[in-house]
Amino acid sequence: MSKSSSQLPAVITDHSRVTQAILDFVSEIPDSRVEGSPDPEREAQRLANRAAQRAALTAGSLALPPGPLGWLTVLPELIAIWKIQAQMVSDIAAAYGQHAGLGREQMLWCLFRHTAAQAFRDLVVRVGDRLFFRRVTYTVAERIAKTVGIKVTQRAVGNGISRWLPVVGAMGVGAYAYYDTGQVARTAIALFKGGIETELAPADDATPPAG
Repeated sequence: MSKSSSQLPAVITDHSRVTQAILDFVSEIPDSRVEGSPDPEREAQRLANRAAQRAALTAGSLALPPGPLGWLTVLPELIAIWKIQAQMVSDIAAAYGQHAGLGREQMLWCLFRHTAAQAFRDLVVRVGDRLFFRRVTYTVAERIAKTVGIKVTQRAVGNGISRWLPVVGAMGVGAYAYYDTGQVARTAIALFKGGIETELAPADDATPPAG
């Protein structure tokens, strides 16, 4: 890699900015106009395909500026992709008739479980086909977001060379956004297919940080 992390903009190397962006982002759950479907799995797949295509186009377009200008689009690109993915999660929940149970914990899980699964190990318990979520305090949500933020930042730095290759780089960024959105969709479908269960007791702030 031709650029060391010390030469990259602070918006990339400082994962605290990504962490705060995650916390701000999941504070509100998007509304959905999707109604419950008699074939929710098919509808969910349709929603997933549409969102993946939008994510790929959005990410590819934002990655077009070459060199340093390209780096400045990284955080806006992440937020734009998360917005598309969050709306997809909301719509998939609605297709399964589960939107009323969709909260901050479930949104964090759907968006970022594939990025940093270890961050959720103390917050989600699997019982058969169902997942049980603890309600999280802000401190615990911040801990999860920090772990995810570090992983996202590392990935952004690792893929940073593409920012110096305008067209080829944009294609690669778009392809990854398509793949990443598919991962989010798979997590959401598995969750809502089994149903949402939330434990009343909040996660303990004293729990050691994950991973």
